[in-house]
Amino acid sequence: MAAPVTRQVSGCAGRVLSPSGSDTERGQPLADAVAELPVLDASGRRVTFGALFRERRAVVVFVRHFLCYVCKEYVEDLAKIPKSFLQEADVTLIVIGQSSYHHIEPFCKLTGYSHEIYVDPEREIYKRLGMKRGEEISSSGNSIHFVHRDRNRLDHKPINSVLQLVGVQPVNFMSRPTVIHV
Repeated sequence: MAAPVTRQVSGCAGRVLSPSGSDTERGQPLADAVAELPVLDASGRRVTFGALFRERRAVVVFVRHFLCYVCKEYVEDLAKIPKSFLQEADVTLIVIGQSSYHHIEPFCKLTGYSHEIYVDPEREIYKRLGMKRGEEISSSGNSIHFVHRDRNRLDHKPINSVLQLVGVQPVNFMSRPTVIHV
């Protein structure tokens, strides 16, 4: 197993971390109040946010919304990451959007995304983490190891940079046929 990611690209808002502080080798603990907030899966089943990565390493990508064209393209690229690459590194890829759970299945069909996806319909996690745009977070065991906060809608972290941080081999995005949706 790869060593934990400890590189902090941008500061975490104080609301993200628990009051107990942080140890860079273990990451920065996620506040219990945030970890216990619900997300919904495609069938409307509630799961606590912290349960998504409590027992496993995960890259959690928060998208602005499912109607954002740039976010759609980013998720289309995330869909190109072979599950075998993630399994080899023992990493789970999770997307969280701000929508109704009814929009998950159509969005996955549109983007070809087949990894885990949830929604935060009330935007509670987004609010508590101080998010205004999309974010990429690498986490495990309720600890945050890496955060990238988009400065604008075009400021997504390059996917291969995120994959490298969690020990997943890079993806050659150019080897896949380009599909233009009209």
